[in-house]
Amino acid sequence: MTTQMEPRPLYWSIRRELWENRSIYLAPLIVAAVVLFATSISTLVIASRMRRLPAPNAATQQAAISKPFSMAPAPIMFTAIVVGFLYCLDALYGERRDRSILFWKSLPVSDLTTVVSKAAIPLVVLPLIALALSIVTQIILMQLGSVALIGTGMRASTSFRFFQGLPIMFYGLTIHELWFAPIYAWILLISAWARRAPVLWVVVPPLAIAGVERIAFNSWYFMNMLQYRMTGAMKEGFILGPKGSHDGDIDRLSQLDPLRFLSAPGLWVGLAFAAACFAVAVRLRRNREPI
Repeated sequence: MTTQMEPRPLYWSIRRELWENRSIYLAPLIVAAVVLFATSISTLVIASRMRRLPAPNAATQQAAISKPFSMAPAPIMFTAIVVGFLYCLDALYGERRDRSILFWKSLPVSDLTTVVSKAAIPLVVLPLIALALSIVTQIILMQLGSVALIGTGMRASTSFRFFQGLPIMFYGLTIHELWFAPIYAWILLISAWARRAPVLWVVVPPLAIAGVERIAFNSWYFMNMLQYRMTGAMKEGFILGPKGSHDGDIDRLSQLDPLRFLSAPGLWVGLAFAAACFAVAVRLRRNREPI
């Protein structure tokens, strides 16, 4: 079987993952529907309260209406990240468990193409789905907000920062996927290697290393490194705290710091680790048999 990755097999391999794993798009879609419903109710309630105020303050109105609108994409994006972790956990393990790996290996698709197509789901497909759903959700909420603000004496055009939020959403998703690439790669490697209970093999070794370090050296360097990997994208990619605005809220383009993010050693060390894990996963997939 060839190891060359052809564009057409890669495209159909990604399509196959979407056909076989409907949760990839259904989970973010369900969360988007819940967010849309809950935020719509919240917007209508806030607008109703403002209409009853004798002399509502414009700044107070804007903050009250804009807050739920600007926070709406967060649950959708978080869901996409969680779905990506869960997908990677079963991506290569599942095909060995149900023995479908025998059928897929009989096709003229290389192991490299297969692993890359599976890695593309959390790194490319899920972020695009989350971004599209976030945009659609905010557009609907913007229209609803325009209707809800009728009678409050405030224009909707001053309430929402939709177009300013688009590059912030895209940038935030991009840096998080790059930062989480080693985590996705590690889970894919375990998915290709484990014979049973891959979730334990994903979690237990890092915790064991942290425990041994604590007992032997009375330090938490490894645990701090794991914590940095989970939260470092925000610290390295955005200007937060006193230099930002609203005590940590990301609502201005001036808070984006791509140069610092691209110069962070943690990013490149993580990407190198991800590349190594992907390479091992390809080799394991080539040699692994059904469970």
